[in-house]
Amino acid sequence: MKAKESQSPPQKTVPPYMKAISGSLGGIVEACCLQPIDVIKTRLQLDRSGNYKGIIHCGTTISRSEGVRALWKGLTPFATHLTLKYTLRMGSNAMFQGAFKDSETGKISNQGRLLSGFGAGVLEALAIVTPFEVVKIRLQQQRGLSPELLKYKGPVHCARLIIREEGLLGLWAGAAPTVMRNGTNQAVMFTAKNSFDVLLWKKHEGDGKVLQPWQSMISGFLAGTAGPVCTGPFDVVKTRLMAQTREGGALKYKGMIHAIRTIYVEEGLISLWKGLLPRLMRIPPGQAIMWAVADQVTGFYEGRYLRSAPL
Repeated sequence: MKAKESQSPPQKTVPPYMKAISGSLGGIVEACCLQPIDVIKTRLQLDRSGNYKGIIHCGTTISRSEGVRALWKGLTPFATHLTLKYTLRMGSNAMFQGAFKDSETGKISNQGRLLSGFGAGVLEALAIVTPFEVVKIRLQQQRGLSPELLKYKGPVHCARLIIREEGLLGLWAGAAPTVMRNGTNQAVMFTAKNSFDVLLWKKHEGDGKVLQPWQSMISGFLAGTAGPVCTGPFDVVKTRLMAQTREGGALKYKGMIHAIRTIYVEEGLISLWKGLLPRLMRIPPGQAIMWAVADQVTGFYEGRYLRSAPL
């Protein structure tokens, strides 16, 4: 009896809907800040003939030949995609974690945190990421200043044309590598973010402590570094599968495994990590920005409603 009486009540946590709101706000800010880096990354990954000599050369070439605004090509689907993605990611991760938490202590193991992150990544990849990135990549790979020369006139026109020419499943081209990339990324990211918060700032969820934005940015940046290195091949294959169309005959890449083999044979092993540097320039800073916003939102909620929760 005494042992039971001495046990602390279940740990209070931020509800999934508040996590979803925090993620959506963070996604809007991140998209506006980092869209040019995403455009450069996509162009580098699609560059098979070596037209671009590096990140800076790619950016200056796009600006000079297509105008500075070209660096924000695909911003509408990218911003919408990020907002919806983070809403689903943060909300579903919170729900999955709730299912894996100990019913008595309210705590979750690292294994449960990894599985929750992977589940959230798979869900976002299938529901949101794949169709939005197909449209975004098709828009970004277009070259030319004159609108009448462009095949796709905008995100809605692009989506309609893909469905008309390739069928509804054309919007889910590259789904397999996207699932693998996002599932692995989120499993690592959520686990690492929590670990860095505890290790660096002694911050535990539900303790009512609000991190300063710079603290959240450091934790988010560090948590966002491992994923791109581990999932580089999936990202390159995803981009190639999404970018190819049925114009002029059969598709070059038949699927994820075939694409990996073809790229390896034709371009070498290192090509499977094409665009890694711009990914590292985009994802860790993106996570830093997103978590700086999200932690302020959830921190406000914790400070107002969960301050009395046990550590």
